[in-house]
Amino acid sequence: MGEMQSAAEFQTAMNNGAAMVDKFMYREAMSKLGAAVSVVTSDGEAGLCGATVSAVCSVSDSPATLLVCVNQSSRSNSVIKTNRVLCVNVLAGINRKVADLFAGSTGIPSDERFSHIRYSSLKTGAPVLDEAIVSFDCELDQVIEAGTHSIFLARVVDIRGNDAEACLVYFGRQYISVSAAPK
Repeated sequence: MGEMQSAAEFQTAMNNGAAMVDKFMYREAMSKLGAAVSVVTSDGEAGLCGATVSAVCSVSDSPATLLVCVNQSSRSNSVIKTNRVLCVNVLAGINRKVADLFAGSTGIPSDERFSHIRYSSLKTGAPVLDEAIVSFDCELDQVIEAGTHSIFLARVVDIRGNDAEACLVYFGRQYISVSAAPK
């Protein structure tokens, strides 16, 4: 087995071009990796923001921690860093329009997107989308810069869910509604 790298060692390797593959080949390969679609939101000192993401995963249940990747060129990236809070809103299978809205593909400016949805808030004040399957309200613990993205390690402080029957997954460069098999 290979040795574990620290975040600093990983970043140094990334900056030095270690293990580089063609980015177009990499993107094509990643299109084969199905992932849940979420809208990551934040509100606070730097203002309100939201971005559609598919790079979210559990890190630990004690303390409850999520890993969330956001492109460094995204306005949401700098807003989350300043606000130090975020909410991961996992989208239901019927929420393709919400995914497009926060991906920026609708042409609606970022400062107007929240006027097109219903939302509330929990402990941190970050927007919780009313139609999300589950929302993880988080405080930012750590940021690791890696290539073009920031990796946010976020401690979950509250959770809200609903009884949606399907989730939205991104696979093959398209949104797909996926539901659990009947029991």
